[in-house]
Amino acid sequence: MKFRFIIVLLLAASLFFSGCAENNQNRENNTQPAEKVVIGTKLFQESYITADMVSLLLEEQGYDTEVKENLGGTLVNYEALKKGDIQSYIEYTGTIYSQILKKPPLEEWDPEVVYEESEKGMLESDGVVIASSLGFEDAYAIAVDREWAENQGINTISDLEPYASEMSVGTDPEFATREDGLPQLARVYGFSFKNYNSMAPGIMYEAMENNEVDAISAYTTDTRNDLYGLKVLEDDKHALPPYDAVVLVTESFAEDNPEAMEALSQLNGRIDQDTMRRLNGEYDIEGRSAKDIARDYLIEEGLISS
Repeated sequence: MKFRFIIVLLLAASLFFSGCAENNQNRENNTQPAEKVVIGTKLFQESYITADMVSLLLEEQGYDTEVKENLGGTLVNYEALKKGDIQSYIEYTGTIYSQILKKPPLEEWDPEVVYEESEKGMLESDGVVIASSLGFEDAYAIAVDREWAENQGINTISDLEPYASEMSVGTDPEFATREDGLPQLARVYGFSFKNYNSMAPGIMYEAMENNEVDAISAYTTDTRNDLYGLKVLEDDKHALPPYDAVVLVTESFAEDNPEAMEALSQLNGRIDQDTMRRLNGEYDIEGRSAKDIARDYLIEEGLISS
């Protein structure tokens, strides 16, 4: 009994001094890992899927996570990130450059310049950093009925000029008013459409199918363009900026959570446009959940165990 008691005392002392050393180390590093990581999303499938990828990668590292689907649009998510209501969300470089930082259009859009200016601007003004660049671009585009386009010889946005004054356009809630949206198209192409109807992304495609609108502000990674028989028109005058997908976190989160940053860095350049289009199709066409799509993809890539 006496011997067993001595062993217990030694173990207790060992744990005590180990804990002290760990606490001292944390104080020296001045870090405080996140107790819970909340990831925000916008209002469409790609945002859900990529947010679940972030969530699952962090859970693999032992983090408790929550995905807040449909938190809101660009500014809602960005403000929530700055305030600490969420710790991460997926954004697009052209949106950061034009809508968040409100920088003027470049005479010639260069993806690297837009990325660098976005990264620098967010850090300097808001303490927000890019944790990883996913590897694909999901650009805004104008899409019309494929059969009509082929009959009229429509291939580019410029080709719409003779018809634009009679065309009704369905757009997501942001594109009609954003400086990098329809206002930018009007400036560069010199024409406007008859009217605009703001609606949720999913409703836009249904509106096209029901002949309620003549064109929509589509997304280039959206498989519904093919599903609904749409033709995505070439932005032949390069009016719109590049929209490379990036994972955002705050600078303080990055400093306090090196394991999380290392985990998220595994997504750098990992997903190309065809892959993202396929994953979006699994959600829209096959009806799979965003989390199942994200999990299966990460397992296939060897990034999580299960």
